[in-house]
Amino acid sequence: MISFSNLRLFIRLSRPLFLLGGLLLYALGAAIATYLGRPIDAALYLVGQAIVTLLQLMTHYLNEYFDAEADRENDSRTRLTGGSGAIGPEGLPKSVALYAAVVSLALATTISTAALITGAFPLLAWPVLLLGFMGAFFYSTPPLRLLSTGYGELAAALVIAGLTPTFAYALQTGELHRLLLMSTVPLIALCFAMIIVFELPDYATDVKYGKRNLMVRLGWSAAMRAHDVAIVFALISFAIAFSLGLPSRVSLGALIVVPLAGAQVWQLNRIRQGYPPKWTSLTFSALALFVVAAYVELAGYLLI
Repeated sequence: MISFSNLRLFIRLSRPLFLLGGLLLYALGAAIATYLGRPIDAALYLVGQAIVTLLQLMTHYLNEYFDAEADRENDSRTRLTGGSGAIGPEGLPKSVALYAAVVSLALATTISTAALITGAFPLLAWPVLLLGFMGAFFYSTPPLRLLSTGYGELAAALVIAGLTPTFAYALQTGELHRLLLMSTVPLIALCFAMIIVFELPDYATDVKYGKRNLMVRLGWSAAMRAHDVAIVFALISFAIAFSLGLPSRVSLGALIVVPLAGAQVWQLNRIRQGYPPKWTSLTFSALALFVVAAYVELAGYLLI
């Protein structure tokens, strides 16, 4: 019989806070379709969202499974970084994460197969879904294990902030549109910056266990500068997108992001100068910057 404490640990293992990001970014793709006058198929929307959420869960569980040993040694864990903390001698067995990943993948595959048999999905949605799956599955899974190649952070940002809205849009319309690129490029950059921030508290542990992610390969100082470049790139991308026709109510909403972006760059600069880091506030501000940017875009497309 499953105890309440084990259920609570399993919920923590599933990282529900990050699942909300999948809901937000998937909704963004559908909102762009709505803005362009395309009707939304509610059943198709829910099926696509189910697949996205299941693939997110699969990724979370695989990350926990393959990083369990390193995460246990991490003394700088925050609520957003260093694993969920649900696996260990006083928590769930490591095998639970693997079984949960298999079940999540099996459910996503079952739903996708049914959609393939019935022809429910437009043709264009399939390559987008396949790319998203490959990026999610091989992020931490051997033999590719993208997080150890130096490209994992960029791949994750592309899947989260790029392919998720693109899949939702392609599912509803069967095509692509330039607004997708203009809307997602700044978010991809902000997501990349967020991932860099999330890796900072884990730096020492990652070096010890030889993870070879981008933070370890570049070193913490250079990686922080890459973060700053990504932030600046995101803001410039918003400006360029506005000049190319991104709706003003979408791009001007990005002005809200500017002070948050400045505050985040300032916090990292203080760490480079030797000030003691405040990991919890730093990681939550990085998440807030990305989420607020995605939300103001979503709201801009939905406003009439």
